[in-house]
Amino acid sequence: MGRNGSRPAYGEYHGQSRRALTGGEWLALVLLASTLLATWWTDLRPVGAAPGTTAPVRSSTLVPLMPATPGASASGTASAASPTPDAVDTIYPGAGVHTRLTLEADPAKVRRELAMVRAMGTPWIVEYFPWLYLQPNGPNDYDWTHADLVITEARAQGLQVIARIDGVPDWARPTNTTWKYLDPSAYPAYARVVAAFAARYSGSVGRVIVWNEPNLSLEWGGRAADPAGYAAMLKAVYPVVKAANPRVEVLAAGLAPTNSTNDATAMNDITYLARLYDAGAGKYFDALAMHAYGGTHAPDADPGLDPRVFRHVEKERTLMEARGDGAKPVYITEGGWNDSPRYDGSVRPADRVRYTAAAYRYAQAHWPWATAVAMWEFRLPEATNSPQDNWTFVTPDFLAKPVYEEVQKTLRPNRAP
Repeated sequence: MGRNGSRPAYGEYHGQSRRALTGGEWLALVLLASTLLATWWTDLRPVGAAPGTTAPVRSSTLVPLMPATPGASASGTASAASPTPDAVDTIYPGAGVHTRLTLEADPAKVRRELAMVRAMGTPWIVEYFPWLYLQPNGPNDYDWTHADLVITEARAQGLQVIARIDGVPDWARPTNTTWKYLDPSAYPAYARVVAAFAARYSGSVGRVIVWNEPNLSLEWGGRAADPAGYAAMLKAVYPVVKAANPRVEVLAAGLAPTNSTNDATAMNDITYLARLYDAGAGKYFDALAMHAYGGTHAPDADPGLDPRVFRHVEKERTLMEARGDGAKPVYITEGGWNDSPRYDGSVRPADRVRYTAAAYRYAQAHWPWATAVAMWEFRLPEATNSPQDNWTFVTPDFLAKPVYEEVQKTLRPNRAP
């Protein structure tokens, strides 16, 4: 998200201490056993360490998740897909959440988290796959270990994955630049890794997001927002990805909702989107990601002038239609409410619960153009002791918060107690 310190420091969490499971956690494991047992014997999970550790990995020899596709050999593709599980039980097939499994190094916890996502009634996840983890050592070196793990487990739970790929490795950027700085000369290298990802996970990942919130200087490598520059990135990436996997949907990045007029730090998202179209980007994405944060407002509040209103994305949709893109779908890849008293624009905990459940209902009733609505963020591996914790649906110890329980009641009203 990149707003008001809303993301913790980037990196993996390792070396978590072991503790005895509580009675409630044992019960949860028993309930999950029937699902896990069905896939255990055919489960070909990656062996080795999560990205960022020093233990050996075998990324190039892993059995992948899909049949081989043209152009996939460079990324280590082989063998066939695992069986598809039953559909997620939900009354809203477009409901989703943004997971943060990039930060989770424990395969058992990845599995458990995705089982809870399924149990909540949300068939979609958005997950971040950093380029600097996929190619840490150079343009010809791939580490698919953690991505294989996440996507295998998501598939086992019947979840649809929207993959966001950005975050520049050291070798692909100039010295003294941030990990969000990508020079136009490196666009071809970025295009290649997104294409390799799309080819490797053909049949398992149907949508990839090119970058994130480029209307923020923070996300654009410390430079002023540059719609023409992002349009050039899309023009470089789109044809390469579609050649590798013609079926994948390429999503233009979700923009940060902001009214800022200071282009040095941020650009108004509606202005940015209009200039993106002016730069000819419309031909180089299949769908648009959007971010729908509610601020202090109920989900059905009129958009008005405050960008932190859930329905603010309707303004972006109106602009899409005015530019002839009404046939393209939208994916809400971030959104929600924060209930920390230390967060600027927070709501009371009870309001967060009500607003989140109501937001899914509102989107289902009023946004036929939104294929999926994924709320930020499902769980963090460790508590940050900051307002970041107040976006989550589940604690680091897998205890369901009231917002999880209310959403589950909303999306699965016929669920057996």
